[in-house]
Parts: sequence; C-alpha cells; structure tokens
Amino acid sequence: MHPESHLILHHARAAELHAATRARRQAADAGRAGELRARLGWTLVEVGLRLATAPQPALAHA
Repeated sequence: MHPESHLILHHARAAELHAATRARRQAADAGRAGELRARLGWTLVEVGLRLATAPQPALAHA
C-alpha cells in the first residue's frame, strides 16, 4: 500500500473515532441533565405533597 492510502485510512478512522466520542459525551451530558431534572422533579412533588396535606391535630392524652 502507498503511504498516502495509509494516511487517508488513518484520517478516516480518526474522524470516525472523534465522532463516536463526541456522540458518547453528548449522550452522557444529556443523561446527567436528565438525572438532575428527575431528582428536582421528585423533590418538588414531595414538597407539594407536604404543602397539600393538612397537618393532623395532635391527640390529647387522657
């Protein structure tokens, strides 16, 4: 094989690897953002439920 053909194949493979790495990083970043969004959402649900339920009056002991 000619050196130029090796170089062309190397550049093509490097571009594929860079694209795959970029896609994985974007997926990981989206996953972290989604995890944070879910955690925040459930925290807001918990706070809303606490606010929505009326506190029960304490029972007096006889």
